This record gives sequence, C-alpha cells and structure tokens, in this order.
Amino acid sequence: MSEGDLKTLFAIDPALDVPALAARFAAAGRVQIRNVLTPESARELQMVLARGTPWGMAVGAGAEKPVSISAAESRTPQGQQNLQQASRNAEQHSARGEYGFRFAHYPIIEALQQGLDPGGPHEVLIEHLNAPAFLDLARAVTGIRGLFKADAQATLFAPNHYLGRHIDSHVAEGWEVAYVLNLAREDWHPDWGGYLLFLDEEGDVIEGFRPRFNALNLFRVPQSHSVSYVPPFAPIGRMAVTGWLRSR
Repeated sequence: MSEGDLKTLFAIDPALDVPALAARFAAAGRVQIRNVLTPESARELQMVLARGTPWGMAVGAGAEKPVSISAAESRTPQGQQNLQQASRNAEQHSARGEYGFRFAHYPIIEALQQGLDPGGPHEVLIEHLNAPAFLDLARAVTGIRGLFKADAQATLFAPNHYLGRHIDSHVAEGWEVAYVLNLAREDWHPDWGGYLLFLDEEGDVIEGFRPRFNALNLFRVPQSHSVSYVPPFAPIGRMAVTGWLRSR
C-alpha cells in the first residue's frame, strides 16, 4: 500500500452538518450520515472490500455460538459440510421465528490479532476507525463522550443472506453504539433487500435505511433491528464495515 493510499483510505468529509446529525440522533437514537467520507476515500475503501477481502461466512442460530468459516476453510470439503450444516440450523431457527443469520464476513479484529495481513489495508482501516477523527465524529453525533474504541468486521450480504431480528444486548461489554459504514453499489435497488430495519415491540418497521454507497449508520444499542433478506436475483454488492463503538 502506497503512502498516498494510507492518506486517502479514510478521510471524513469536512462538509458534514454535525449539529443537524446530532439533533437527529438525539431525537430517534439513530441516524444515517450520507457522504460521510470524501468521494475518493469511499471509492478506495469500496475497492478494498470488493477486491482485497478474503470473504468467509458467518452463520448463527439462536443462542448457540455463531459459526465463522474462513475463506480458505470454505474451499475444503469439510468446510463446505460445516457451512451447509450451520446454514440448515440457522434456517430452522429462523423458520420458528427465532434468531438466525447468514452473511459473508471478514473478521478484521481477529485477523489483526492473528497477524494475517500485517500492514495491509484492513489493518490500516481499523487504525482509522480508532483514530481521533472518526471517534470525535461519533462522539459529537451521539453525544456519548465516553466512546473510546471501535471494533470492526467487513460484511457482504449476497443473495440468500440475512440478519434476523435482535437487539445487540451486550451493554455490559461496553457496547454503546452500533455502526454500519455502507459501501454498497451506488445503484443499489430497493428490490435487492439488505435494508437495515428498526422494529417496534409488535414487529412493525418504524424506520429503514437503504444500503447506500458512502453512508454511515449509527444507532444506540440495545435496539430491535434486522437486515432484510437479499433475494436470489440481487447482485453481489451489499458491502459494509460494521461493528460497535464502546465505552470500555
């Protein structure tokens, strides 16, 4: 990665109307910040996700520990068998109205801890997410001055992927705000799904954010939400960097 790449991978747009964004977050507990990065930075980061990310799979079912299968493992017969079994389990839970999910991911924090790509773009990305520019923006918009750390994973919702309704209840672990840095195709169509949906106690959708290129979603947790099913005819392209902003 060149010195120029390091400078442009994550540059926040200086024209953001932070007071207006903070007012929206204070009123609703969530906000979508469009055009959060400079256009050059957003395109570069999208390229990192699209061409430089070894996508594995994340599959979850109920209260069981989620299954994470790396890109390398998914190319083996045993990995394929494990993925099929985990996917069937998730579908069975979802069919009963219980929690389940299936989407492609790259666990950036785990990769960093294991030294899988030293100095690579994902490592640079997590440094930017924990740098003053991003954390100061998050503090200013949310009003939570104690935010001091961000974790991250790259996610890709392709056809037949979804994230069932849940609330992100890990408040005891310091989770304060969930974030989704969207880098979907600029022409993402509503019929392709992948919406971040917020639900009331009766399961009605009270707000939804379309996957947008260069848009940052911030929302307080716990809060009932889901990512809608991506149908078989949708293109591969609902990419994002997601995680939680923590107070400890």
